[in-house]
Amino acid sequence: MDSYDVIVIGGGPTGFPAAIQAARMGAKTLLVEKSGQLGGSTTLNRVAFPGIFHAWGRQVIAGIGWDVVCRTVEVDGGELPDFSDIHARHWQHQVRLCPTIMTALIDEDIQQSGCELLLHTIPASVTREDEQWQVQLCGKEGLFTVSTKWLIDASGDANAARMAGCPIQPRNEELQPGTLVFCLEGYDSKDIDIDTLDLAAQRALAEGKLERGDFGWGGHSFGQLVRSRGKNAIHTPEIDAVDSAGKTHAELKSRAALLRVFRFLKKYPGFEGLHIAWCAPECGIRETRCIVGESQITYDDYISGKRWPDAVCYSFYPIDLHTHDGLKYEKLAEGVVPTIPLSAMIPVGTTQFLAAGRCTSGDQLAHSAYRVQASCMAMGQAAGAVAALCAQQGQANAAQVDFAELKSALEAQGAVFPD
Repeated sequence: MDSYDVIVIGGGPTGFPAAIQAARMGAKTLLVEKSGQLGGSTTLNRVAFPGIFHAWGRQVIAGIGWDVVCRTVEVDGGELPDFSDIHARHWQHQVRLCPTIMTALIDEDIQQSGCELLLHTIPASVTREDEQWQVQLCGKEGLFTVSTKWLIDASGDANAARMAGCPIQPRNEELQPGTLVFCLEGYDSKDIDIDTLDLAAQRALAEGKLERGDFGWGGHSFGQLVRSRGKNAIHTPEIDAVDSAGKTHAELKSRAALLRVFRFLKKYPGFEGLHIAWCAPECGIRETRCIVGESQITYDDYISGKRWPDAVCYSFYPIDLHTHDGLKYEKLAEGVVPTIPLSAMIPVGTTQFLAAGRCTSGDQLAHSAYRVQASCMAMGQAAGAVAALCAQQGQANAAQVDFAELKSALEAQGAVFPD
């Protein structure tokens, strides 16, 4: 049975920086990813505009994730946004990039770091034995088991945490809707009278030919979808993608929505040449489950910019809670930059285990902000460094990591450590 210092479950914006950081520190590391490519929401779900890395005119998130984002833009011949405009809308500071190039660059970084990689592989069980985690994996060849000193759940859904018996927050609120990202071509948006189109769409809604989520975030107009040519425009509500059955439901429901929208527009004047240029292979999921951490990031913590005593990275994004009826949006006050504590990544009562990124402990409103890609990259890199240090020093309690050593290890890989 192969044994590792660190195993990372999930190769998205949280997982690939975690694995690269740990491997570059000399930890024997394995990265396990369920799909055929790394990058997760940025590449597989084609939400190819990660952010936000800058706050109020200064960079607050850098390091491994930022480096691959910059190189992706450079290879593609693109340009970075103007981050100096502190009054720009938040989406204007998100970086537009080519997901295919980014995936290939992450591949290079993983291989050069010395990290071992298994694509098309998922965890089947996680158990504790002889002060190590035994992780049963399911690959194309069947089931096999590996062991590790430290395990990082970067799945976004707390999959490994639930298997390991970590406490998971109950869900009392309605989960945020998902979004299938796609691109429509074959029309000129300037030729479309949106008001008239919306009247026709409302009739189609009344006749059951469209559903409310097909109208996007506001639930009443096709304007955003038409002008943006799709992209991050529609909502797939009433889904829970925490398990395979729920994820299947989300995929079927989101593709059915795309088909409804396409059939409706194709029959409308001005869309005769409409076609789908591309579509993400998976529906993007905003929210499923979080761990019960040793601390929980609350809405008040986030919007106040609380400086946690065990802060390991910054996060910067507005409150961005998508609902069935629209969007709850709240911009951070000027000068406020929230931080993420290590303790929110430590499941209560669990040792040698971290849950980073979208499954970090927090309430729904705070989570709606820190769940985004740049913040996940920062959390993942920090988790990778903590796990590597603890594994190398025989430390079982993440909270007892030497923060001076942690700061040094992260800054050596370009990360920004909280002041």
